[in-house]
Amino acid sequence: MCHDPAMSVETLNSDAPVRHEVAVLALPGTIAFELGLPHRLLGSAVDAEERPLYRVRVATLDGEPVRTSAGYRIEPEHDASLLETAQTVVVPGVSGGPAMTDGRVADELGQALRAAAGHARLMSICTGAFVLAAAGLLDGRTATTHWMHAAAFRRLFPAVALDADVLFVDDGDVLTSAGNAAGIDLLLHLVRRDHGSEVATRVARRNVVAPWREGGQSQFVERPVLEADEIGTAETRAWAAEHLAEPLTLADLAAHARMSVRTFTRRFREETGISPLRWLAAQRIALARQLLESTDATVDRVAAEAGFGTPASLRQHLRAAIGVAPLAYWRAFRGGGVTGHSPVLGTTMVPRLVR
Repeated sequence: MCHDPAMSVETLNSDAPVRHEVAVLALPGTIAFELGLPHRLLGSAVDAEERPLYRVRVATLDGEPVRTSAGYRIEPEHDASLLETAQTVVVPGVSGGPAMTDGRVADELGQALRAAAGHARLMSICTGAFVLAAAGLLDGRTATTHWMHAAAFRRLFPAVALDADVLFVDDGDVLTSAGNAAGIDLLLHLVRRDHGSEVATRVARRNVVAPWREGGQSQFVERPVLEADEIGTAETRAWAAEHLAEPLTLADLAAHARMSVRTFTRRFREETGISPLRWLAAQRIALARQLLESTDATVDRVAAEAGFGTPASLRQHLRAAIGVAPLAYWRAFRGGGVTGHSPVLGTTMVPRLVR
């Protein structure tokens, strides 16, 4: 039997205060796999005392059962009134339905989502973006969805700036992800955004998934599995991750892999979906964030250990990546910004990971 970390946490801590209310809206034809992801990922996020950081509940529009894409029906305990008090509303992908066929949603659904947008952040997984767009909540924003549905999305919602190449887009109070597993990436990003890298990594470990993939990483990875006689870049990536404090160049990486710069760059992008230098910068940002969150290291030391060289360079890269300076980030996670609640939406702690 597969261990359910979310269920065990809630059972053991039934009297503990729940810190963030999450409503998952199940619509007819909801993708079964994606419907369970918020409970699985957010539901297993706990603080240092093993108290749950989120309460995740599922609702349908009218509280009645709906049929999932897997052919079975779910019987919820809540209707759309759950959205009125939720702090985060998640719309999993849907298979078919009016949002995907002619770009519209029922008036009741549209009104419920627009009302929720006034007090909660909204999040979609895969084709759930069609629902948010049909409710008018993505107009003028950058968003993403599964690449297979990009053409239909652009035709139905020309007012949305669709980036169909990325894993997810964080646009502050509205977040969208590509298909299926990219929903895991976005949910882990949400935990990281709210509670830091250490908590997100624990969630990933509990659920046996990769702890971090950059939102701007391409949905297309051309060669995830190498032939037996091929030499890949995984060994070099592992080596680089252990030498981030050093002034690594593209030539250094290629030399370690025993490839020409051109061949290494091509192979690296095929295997990861991003360029080597972009990957390297992302690893350094991740390390800097971890150090700022979990240690008392000075900004100078963080800059050195993460490979940025100077505090000025660290400030520039951190501000470009997440919109805040190192000291502000340290204060948010070490100075009381995340003690008992998530960072307030709309503050400078909200990153905008738009490619």
